[in-house]
Amino acid sequence: MATPGTPPPHRVVVLALDGLLPFELGIPQRIFGKARDTDGRPLYEVVTCSVRPPGPVETDADFSVMVPNGPEALAGADTVVVPASYELGPVQQEGVLTPELAAALAHVRPGTRLVSICTGSYVLAAAGYLDGRPATTHWMHAEHFQRLFPRIDVDADVLFVDDGDVLTSAGVAAGIDLCLHLVRRDHGAAVANEVARRTVVPPHRDGGQAQYIRRPVPEAGSSTTTAARAWALGRLHEPIQLRDMAEQESMSVRTFTRRFREEVGVSPGQWLTQQRVEHARHLLESSDLSIDHVARDAGFGTAQSMRQHLQATLGVTPTTYRRTFRSGTGTGTGTGTGH
Repeated sequence: MATPGTPPPHRVVVLALDGLLPFELGIPQRIFGKARDTDGRPLYEVVTCSVRPPGPVETDADFSVMVPNGPEALAGADTVVVPASYELGPVQQEGVLTPELAAALAHVRPGTRLVSICTGSYVLAAAGYLDGRPATTHWMHAEHFQRLFPRIDVDADVLFVDDGDVLTSAGVAAGIDLCLHLVRRDHGAAVANEVARRTVVPPHRDGGQAQYIRRPVPEAGSSTTTAARAWALGRLHEPIQLRDMAEQESMSVRTFTRRFREEVGVSPGQWLTQQRVEHARHLLESSDLSIDHVARDAGFGTAQSMRQHLQATLGVTPTTYRRTFRSGTGTGTGTGTGH
């Protein structure tokens, strides 16, 4: 129950489908359910529903779960989350919704934020929500997903894709990354970081799911790029050249670039920009430094350069971002991709 004068918690409705993964089903409750404002009030209300009347839903484990709400709960959702299922049937085989699932999704109001975890993306795609949009799914299914839904721009390398009101994540644990991203987008880094600490997970993971795709095991004793990344993080405010990072690992630029992409999932240049954007966000939220000072400390050099990078990544200017998140409890409207 919301305190008089305060907005009600954002309502997250999780759609539990037969064959669901219990781990994924618990992610929204664990992440959104732990988010609190500065007075300790819940920022989200998380409820679970089924496509059928209240009752048991089968999982991929040796137990079922009792789901207390039927599909009508979707009508009151501010955000709908669809975790993966191993029993999607024609949804995953033919790209079409079952009548039962179509009837359930008909309850979703226009403008509701839609989120999928792992192969839950097949449900959003079959319903037409992803047509003409960028999206991701588990890397093992990405090629099939693209063939089945050619109108979707599939990116198999990222942990999640944020396209504003529709968001998709890669396999399983990437659902944690996406839910934390949404908490951060809605209420700022301070709230998201506290949820991450409580959950004992990093508030932000570098790279994408490309780093988890099966590759030949490197030869014993081969170097990694860990030291170079640690070195760069300690001097983001300085100009950093690719050759400087390569020298930290005693590699040629060509070898270092290849190894870095294999391990992190993005190029060194993309990674550096990501880290600088994250550092700029932290400074904008947690300090009173001027925009010019933040730009210098984050390594962008000028306020104009930082503005361009934040606009491209988050969809907002530094000033707008600070105004939204300075207190750590604002409501964010900016969007960005999951790189």
